[in-house]
Amino acid sequence: MQAPQKDQEYYPQNSQPTRTWMHLSKHHKAALATGLVGMFSMVAAFGLPTPSANDSQLQQRTILEDLTLHIDKPIFDEGHNFFREERIQKGDTVSSLLHRLNILDAATLNFIRQHPTTQVIFKQLAPGKLVSAKISSNGELHSLHFPLNGKDTHLVVEKRNTTFHIEERRLETQVLTEIHSGEIRTSLFGATDAAGIPDGIATQLAEIFSGDIDFYRDLRKGDRFSLIYEMHYSQGQSVRSGRILAAEFINNGQPFRAVLFPPPGSTSNSTGGYYTPEGKNLRKAFLRSPLEFSRITSGFSNARLHPILNQWRAHRGVDYGAPTGTRVRATADGIVDFSGRQGGYGNLVVLRHNGRYSTAYGHLNAFASGIRPGARIKQGDTIGYVGATGWATGPHLHYEFRINGEQVNPLAAALPPAPSLDNNQLTHFRRHASSTLSQLDLVSSATAQIAME
Repeated sequence: MQAPQKDQEYYPQNSQPTRTWMHLSKHHKAALATGLVGMFSMVAAFGLPTPSANDSQLQQRTILEDLTLHIDKPIFDEGHNFFREERIQKGDTVSSLLHRLNILDAATLNFIRQHPTTQVIFKQLAPGKLVSAKISSNGELHSLHFPLNGKDTHLVVEKRNTTFHIEERRLETQVLTEIHSGEIRTSLFGATDAAGIPDGIATQLAEIFSGDIDFYRDLRKGDRFSLIYEMHYSQGQSVRSGRILAAEFINNGQPFRAVLFPPPGSTSNSTGGYYTPEGKNLRKAFLRSPLEFSRITSGFSNARLHPILNQWRAHRGVDYGAPTGTRVRATADGIVDFSGRQGGYGNLVVLRHNGRYSTAYGHLNAFASGIRPGARIKQGDTIGYVGATGWATGPHLHYEFRINGEQVNPLAAALPPAPSLDNNQLTHFRRHASSTLSQLDLVSSATAQIAME
């Protein structure tokens, strides 16, 4: 995700300091202005700070400028060393990056090229990443700070006299809340990329609504979504995405909403679960699909011409086409009943679930680590990888849904619901969800207004 640009805004939340950015057009922002003036003297719709120890250190202020800490000119310390920082540009090499940082000594470049620990720098030269350095007036390195992907840490390379030292240090991060909206034109990831939303958030969005929406078959051009989610920042640069706090997805005119609700008494970092505004659990006992994104190549049928046997036979499952190695996830909590090779199924995993349900996953290329009879599996866990073992003409997953041992159509079967909130939890949920849903209402209505124009 790119750092916030100058047309992105910063809103204070009354006496509570907070920062949040909106990747919305100027026209969209104008539509929001009226609601902000009248409504947010009481409720700050775009201020949802995540509680953290760093909150007390933030200063309440309003700015309409680039929030990224960027050193346009060198800043000198008392020893006449100076600090520089540069964003990695498309096509950059380690050599060109060091040159822009004004690191001129050849010993540093040779060390980074040769040392095993610094090879991660070559692998993670991602455009937009902010790299900083402390340098002497003659271009000799004192320290280089390189953020590492997927971690709240950075790799620090220091030169002390003529000796280099390397260590991984933890970044001081702030958790900020962001509000974004988008519209489907081609695909979910195409829409989230256009809105500046990280892939990790897009994947969460698909998982949250996976029980109601098949994100391969059900998406329509013009579908819209609005999101409130966390991002972890360090020195003005996004480090990683956090949790979705609330979401709305309008699929073919039908709205679906979700609010994250950590259990009462849990810490702020607890994952919690997602519920509808009425408190209904969005987590289904079974996922609709064992693959995150795929296509159905053969449906459940009582008579199908078998591609290998060339005979008309029943097809008691659903085939999902996907590249070899695509991860296959358990559609529900369960216990491994069978894992191994079995006739035309090839490599097969069978999971036994509560009550009379079981699921089967065939033609696997390989099993995930720890998949053996008796192993306990959670919904969404990886149990294997798509392949073409057994009677298969190409890589795909054969998925079966069984009730009392008999295969039924998983796309048509009435699936058991997951438990909802009890009365006590529902009271806590309504109190927790009230302000979040108000914010979602505002951005959703503004998005709909723009879509109609």
